[in-house]
Amino acid sequence: MGDESEWIKLPIDQKCEHKVWKARLNGYEEAAKLFQKISDEKSPEWSKYLGLIKKFVTDSNAVAQLKGLEAALVYVENAHVAGKTAGEVVSGVVNKVFNQPKVRAKELGMEICLMYMEIEKTEPVQEELVKGLDNKNPKIIVACIETIRKALGEFGSKIVQLKPIVKVLPKLFESREKAVRDEAKLLAVEVYKWIRDALRPPLQNINSVQLKELEEEWVKLSTSAPKQTRFLRSQQDLKTKFEQQQATGDEEGDDEEDDAPVVDAYELLEPVEILLKLPKDFYDKIEAKKWQERKEALEALELLVKNPRLESGDYSDVVRALKKVIGKDSNVLLVALGAKCLAGLATGLRKKFQTYAGHVMPTLLEKFKEKKPQVVQALQEAIDAVFLTTTLQNLSEDVLAVMDNKNPSIKQQAALFLARSFCYCTPSTLPKSLLKPLCAALLKQINDSALEVRDAAFEALGTALKVVGERIMSPFLADIDKLKLEKIKESSDKVELVHGKKSNASKEPNVGATGKGCSALSSGDKADASATRTGVLSKKPSASKSAGASKKMKAVVPPSGPSGKGKKGAEVKEELSIDVCEEQAAAVLPPTCLQQLDSSNWKERLASMEEFQKGVEVTEKKLLPCQALVRMLAKKPGWKETNFQVMQMKLHIVALIAQKGNFSRTSAEVVMDGLVDKIGDIKCGIKAKEALTAIAAACSLPWTAEQVVAMAFAQKNPKNQSEILNWLAVAIKEFGFAGLNVKAFISHVKTALAATNPAVRISAVALLGVMYLYMGAPLRMFFEDEKPALLSQIDAEFEKMQGQTPPAAIRRVAKHDADEEEATEEQDDEENGNVQDLLPRTDIGDKITSDLVTKLGDKNWKIRKEGLDELCTILNEAKLIQPNIGDLPGALKGRLNDSNKILVQQTLAILQQMATAMGPNIRQHVKNLGIPIITVLGDSKNNVRVAALTTLNLWVEKTGMKEWLDGDDLAEELKKENPFLRQELLGWLAEKLPTLRTVPTDLVHCLPHLYSCLEDRNGDVRKKAQDALPTFMMHLGYEKMQKAASKLKPASKDQVVTALEKAQAVVPAKPVAPTKTSLKSNAGAARPVGAASARVNCASANDETDSFKSEAKKGKSTGVASKLKSAPNKKVPIKPNVKDDDDRSGPLFIIVPNAKEQRVKDERALKVLKWNFTTPRDEYSEQLKTQMSSCVAKWLQDEMFHSDFHHHIKALIVLLEHLESEIEGTAACLDLILRWLTLRFFDTNTTVLMKVLEYLKLLFTLLSKEDYHLTENEATSFIPYLINKVGEPKDVIRKDVRFILNILCKVYPASKMFNLIMDGLKSKNSKQRAECLEELGSLIEVHDLNVCQPTPAKALKEIACQIGDRDTSVRNAALNTVVTVYNICGDQVFKLIGNLSEKEMSMLEERIKRSAKKPSTVSVKQEEKMQRPLGTNQNAGMPRKGCEDVPSKLKIMYRIQARCNNAQSASESTHTIPREFQLDLDKIENDNHAGRCELPDLVQHQLDELYEPVCIPEPKNRSVSPHYDEMHGTTDSTINFVVSQVASSDINTSIQALAQIDEVLRQESKVDAMSGHIDQFLIATFMQLRLIYNTHMADEKLNKSEILKLYSCIIGNMITLFQIEPL
Repeated sequence: MGDESEWIKLPIDQKCEHKVWKARLNGYEEAAKLFQKISDEKSPEWSKYLGLIKKFVTDSNAVAQLKGLEAALVYVENAHVAGKTAGEVVSGVVNKVFNQPKVRAKELGMEICLMYMEIEKTEPVQEELVKGLDNKNPKIIVACIETIRKALGEFGSKIVQLKPIVKVLPKLFESREKAVRDEAKLLAVEVYKWIRDALRPPLQNINSVQLKELEEEWVKLSTSAPKQTRFLRSQQDLKTKFEQQQATGDEEGDDEEDDAPVVDAYELLEPVEILLKLPKDFYDKIEAKKWQERKEALEALELLVKNPRLESGDYSDVVRALKKVIGKDSNVLLVALGAKCLAGLATGLRKKFQTYAGHVMPTLLEKFKEKKPQVVQALQEAIDAVFLTTTLQNLSEDVLAVMDNKNPSIKQQAALFLARSFCYCTPSTLPKSLLKPLCAALLKQINDSALEVRDAAFEALGTALKVVGERIMSPFLADIDKLKLEKIKESSDKVELVHGKKSNASKEPNVGATGKGCSALSSGDKADASATRTGVLSKKPSASKSAGASKKMKAVVPPSGPSGKGKKGAEVKEELSIDVCEEQAAAVLPPTCLQQLDSSNWKERLASMEEFQKGVEVTEKKLLPCQALVRMLAKKPGWKETNFQVMQMKLHIVALIAQKGNFSRTSAEVVMDGLVDKIGDIKCGIKAKEALTAIAAACSLPWTAEQVVAMAFAQKNPKNQSEILNWLAVAIKEFGFAGLNVKAFISHVKTALAATNPAVRISAVALLGVMYLYMGAPLRMFFEDEKPALLSQIDAEFEKMQGQTPPAAIRRVAKHDADEEEATEEQDDEENGNVQDLLPRTDIGDKITSDLVTKLGDKNWKIRKEGLDELCTILNEAKLIQPNIGDLPGALKGRLNDSNKILVQQTLAILQQMATAMGPNIRQHVKNLGIPIITVLGDSKNNVRVAALTTLNLWVEKTGMKEWLDGDDLAEELKKENPFLRQELLGWLAEKLPTLRTVPTDLVHCLPHLYSCLEDRNGDVRKKAQDALPTFMMHLGYEKMQKAASKLKPASKDQVVTALEKAQAVVPAKPVAPTKTSLKSNAGAARPVGAASARVNCASANDETDSFKSEAKKGKSTGVASKLKSAPNKKVPIKPNVKDDDDRSGPLFIIVPNAKEQRVKDERALKVLKWNFTTPRDEYSEQLKTQMSSCVAKWLQDEMFHSDFHHHIKALIVLLEHLESEIEGTAACLDLILRWLTLRFFDTNTTVLMKVLEYLKLLFTLLSKEDYHLTENEATSFIPYLINKVGEPKDVIRKDVRFILNILCKVYPASKMFNLIMDGLKSKNSKQRAECLEELGSLIEVHDLNVCQPTPAKALKEIACQIGDRDTSVRNAALNTVVTVYNICGDQVFKLIGNLSEKEMSMLEERIKRSAKKPSTVSVKQEEKMQRPLGTNQNAGMPRKGCEDVPSKLKIMYRIQARCNNAQSASESTHTIPREFQLDLDKIENDNHAGRCELPDLVQHQLDELYEPVCIPEPKNRSVSPHYDEMHGTTDSTINFVVSQVASSDINTSIQALAQIDEVLRQESKVDAMSGHIDQFLIATFMQLRLIYNTHMADEKLNKSEILKLYSCIIGNMITLFQIEPL
């Protein structure tokens, strides 16, 4: 092979792999030329060299390697598949190129690495380069550092990840090789260019000389931010822009400093584990009596928390110990040291400290009572550090709690804390709902007697003003005087916001004892918060003058008063003197009008009112002096006017002024007392209400309502009180519920409910009904202590409102001198607010004592249970609670891990109760209590997991999903290798994520664990992970998830990428945010239309029900098919009920393959609740609804599970309509349909029950025609509940149920039906027992004694027991059933029924005598039974198809055998003949010879032929049961039939059945079909053995060889059966 001629003609790719280096050299050269010629980057030619590129760069010959590197560079630059080789090629470059002495080789190697980065393969390249830094060869290390530095300089810190680089820098500075240290220094300088001071903390521990050198180099660097000079293939637009700037020399790049990523030093640091490093005696020492020992423990902790980044873990014990030191230690030095430790802990943990923030905040605030500067400063640092780990929303409750503290130092420091906190806020993170209570508390403090408190309050208000702007703050500052307002603005001008100008972002505000400026902890504090609108706020005038108004009048927007949320339109004006009022009124009213206002002649006063009205109507709005005019109206006689006409006119004018002018609250106060006084007047009441409504529109309903209700209840006039409540009920519907002071109204309503006047009580109950529309069930909590009679009235009123939606507001507050659009938006926001926030809540913090917490943590489970019971009592008494629950979260968290599962469930129930009681405020406890609930999902007990999931969903309903997805908590839970936890959590996420429009970025932390779940050993976990993939992709995107998958091992990566590609095709669409316009239109339109349509549909449903009934009656003669065909023609009117957004055009049922079988498996595996109950609980209904969601149309499901029975009727009508057309879908979902029908059995509405029975009759009739057979699961979950209804008092229902039971025997084996009906005898309902006995008699009459299970003797003994029942109908039914058996088997019945009492036996004998039948009658009946067509299900287990021929042959053989036996024994007594041969077939034969039937000819003709196969039955004969390859339900039915034949009294029939079973048992593929029938088969076999012994062996006429044959078959079957291990 050394000869050139041997390789010169080889293809290029073979040359590149040749053993001869010259061949490879030539191959590399030709490959480089080829790569340059290929113009199409997607050419298939590139793929030939995928596996060779690594060999290009790792060639052992230096000369060939150089050419190989050149060729590889061209390949990487041009081939679209080059990215696939990034990892292996760069690895080869690092290990085989960077150690070469040739400079050119190193340069090419570096260029290859950079080219890979350019084609978007930064991560694998950087990963291999960082690995190279661990190489023992210093040349390789230096080359890797140089490559990283060059990549960072060209691509920038956005492309090159700095964290792994910064992590290895300290190690590089410690290298023995000077070249490595020098190169590391250059790299550190390059990194510093991009992240500046964020590099200092990671390098603080390197050699001081090296650090000094670095400092010197850093100082020399330019202050301008570096720019990216090389761009990825996806950044070509940036490249073009950069090239243009370079060509023109433009310096516009200064504006692009925003593009440089802000790097947080915290993210570059490695977390340090400190919990394991704590001294072993730390907790003992910190509790020690000597302060020196406590100090030692704190100093040890202080050293550990100085690490800038701490590993996450359970710090609850440490925090609890520090909290105790800060709150209770008498040594102030230790308090300061504890505060420093707490600050270090919060700084090191950041968001992970949020769990503990709520615990320590009250203690820190209370400790500000200390006046020593070092303590105060330490507490300030601690409280600021705690704030940066959470949000102001979460801490606001604790801050507000101390704002009214008696200690001025606490109030001062709380206000200063707010000022510093506001610096980190933006308008979006400081909403009005949060700002309002804080401003209210601060406004109280600006009037405090202590100067330092006032100054701190001014500073906090000024900071808030700077953050949110004057427009939002002005409503809160309306009532303060001008000097104070100026001082707030002055403070605002001095404030520097963290999220303000960029120049301020790098500055560290001064934090001292005075609290000026913002917290110094600015490093990465709120890196994720978006910097919104900032800058210097322009001053706006705080008041606006109205034309024509006095200069003394103020026109400032008022605060929201005690009612909660004020409206912009209401103005507060200064009270005018009577002289000014007369002067202003004279400008708009004629002189005669004013003169006649107090005339003694009522006609003159009436004329004056008419002129007054005209004057108001013609005056412009801005010129209308409202206060002056209403004061003129109040002038003597004022509101004591005796003439009703004048009074009506006066009230009308008040309403007119309120509607037309700028009506202020001052004006309203003038007239309100008079309006309240007249509202109960028969003649003037209506006008008074109109005036009040107009005032409410001008001054806001919350303020107006609160004033008038207080006035009315201050009076003793019950008529006025009643009418005020009536007016308020109407006004709430017209204006909406936003802003109302619920607490005050509840107090007044309670007063009204206690009134002696019934009208007042009725009005109060009516008002509660309206309030219930908006507040829901929580409203009832406040009236549970009322008298039972009154409470029942309230409940009745609430029931009327059940299911109704609040009407859309038709009135709005007038907007005066304000931007109408802004006011409208504000009002909309208020109306959409959470009504739960309006409810008064109890603070239970004082009741959470240390004794209670100790109980909850006790070692004795009984004491722990006592603690939980005590806590439950506290919550029950409080009803609604504030979020302050002290140390309770830590104690409850421990109980969630309790070894006693009963206590775990009780804890979950308490957490559910807390969520309901606390409402949205429960979000503060998500981290410390909510996440532990998720941990409980990993419990091995299903009922505990179900309870945990219920609790979790209830919490999420109150909090929303954002708090749960923030941080790494969910990722940590998924990380746990618990299959139960993983599958439950993934299933929960798959359900919740599609409902969200946005999610926090922290969700990406879950991806590595989600991918590991895709490879979990547990199949359910893998399935849940696959289901969750599309929902994650919906929010994170395919690229981000693929990027996360690229970090996996190759084997895992391929599997995950395949799963991602599949998931990409089924990613759900994000829910669209509803626009305000659509919300308003829906709110306005939905209510009236819905109410009207509901009435129409209800009526139409009733009409349709009646029409369907009549149609069904007419169709009885024409059969089921005609009934079903005619039904759709009658049901067209049901369509108007369809909502616009519902699509009812599709099928009712979706056929999901194997869904029914899967549901059966789930129930057997106890994954779902077994359908077995006395009374259905809500969880059964919810489970059924969940199961139906995948296979039943959504709109039909809504009807089926509606709370109103009318919707159930509509659903049943629809099911009836579609029954024939969707019979396949009905069969596929039959188990679910039958279960839903069982729920309807428990409804009390007779109409629904009748409709259910009507549907069942048609359903089973059609199913029997389709030869469908019920599965065990379907039958056992439905038939027992149907049997319960057979005892209904109404005859028509009982008849329908009996009819359905008869039809059921066509689709379910009668032998199994017999067992289920026997269970009905256990009922206490005598009618049910009687009907069941009658049904048993019918079954025995039709199907003979073989139907009795488990044996005739056991069944008949139980039936005979009913003869002694006290109820006459039960006794008669039992006697009739036994007589039926007597008619079949004669005197043998007495042996079967066992011993009876003398009285019962005499009753039975008497009944037998009375009902004795002639032999001819019996024989006729038997003839009828034998001639019954197979379609009527003659045998209990008849197979579906193809069984007509062979069973008929067996029947003929049975007749022949019986006739021969009868002929031989004609002279013998009947009693000597065995029971099996008592059929009077001779009579039948005689009749046949007489010409009535052609059967004798047929029998005689085939007699010899038929005898032949009977002698030697062949097992291979499959004609009797050809159904083993059919569907599952058919197989069950066929096996039931064959097994029942084993116990047949005819030997040949039994042998045939045994032969067929033996054939099944011998085939491995079909043996599983017998798995559910072994017991039944053994019982039948034992019955046959008993029959042989008692009957056949005693019968001399039988051929003994036949009996031996039968014995042989039985023994063979038993041997085969017990050799099969799975069975």
